[in-house]
This record gives sequence, structure tokens and C-alpha cells, in this order.
Amino acid sequence: MLIEGPMNITISDPADGQGKVLVILFTPEFQALSLEEQGKQFQDYMTLLSGHMHSTDSVDERNRAGMAIIYQFADQLLPHIISGDLALEERIVLQIRQASQAVALTDLLASKPN
Repeated sequence: MLIEGPMNITISDPADGQGKVLVILFTPEFQALSLEEQGKQFQDYMTLLSGHMHSTDSVDERNRAGMAIIYQFADQLLPHIISGDLALEERIVLQIRQASQAVALTDLLASKPN
């Protein structure tokens, strides 16, 4: 499932072969917004993500689990985006070790747009 938002997320295999690595980059359009607009757009993105997670549409459980992981990560970023103390031009790298989470994220990020 493709969910358009302020972040581009790619997934790859780590050097040690355990889990997956997420590389998160903020879009240039998001970076160009004012601090206030960034906070609002990021909160809107989280609301959209939450809506998909809790909807009764055709979102399967793996995609729902992948969205929950992205939402949890975004929730941790939100205060830093609002305060402006996060360097949005820097890439963020997360390693996911738990196999079920890695599979959920792989499925979510590999899904075709609805």
C-alpha cells in the first residue's frame, strides 16, 4: 500500500543479514516548508496513517502491522519536527531485527498503490 507523505522510506538487507534496514529521507518539498507547515503536514500524515491502520477496508494484517511500526517511529519524530531540532536533510537509518516486523515492513513498502 502506498501512502504518500513527507518521508521516502526504502528497505534493504543489512550487512549482517539479520532483519531489515530502513532508510528514511524527508522529501525536498517537506524540507522547503516553514517549521509550522512541517509540523502540520507531519501531523496530517500521522492522522492519515492512523486512519488506514484502523480502517475496515482491504488493508491486510501485515500491512497494518507495517503501518503501526511507521506510525510509532513517526510519533517519536513529531516533537523534534515541531521544535525544528531535527536535521531534515540527513538520512535516518533504522535496523529492524525482529523477523515479523521486518516482514510486515517489507510487505507494506513493496505493495502496489491502491
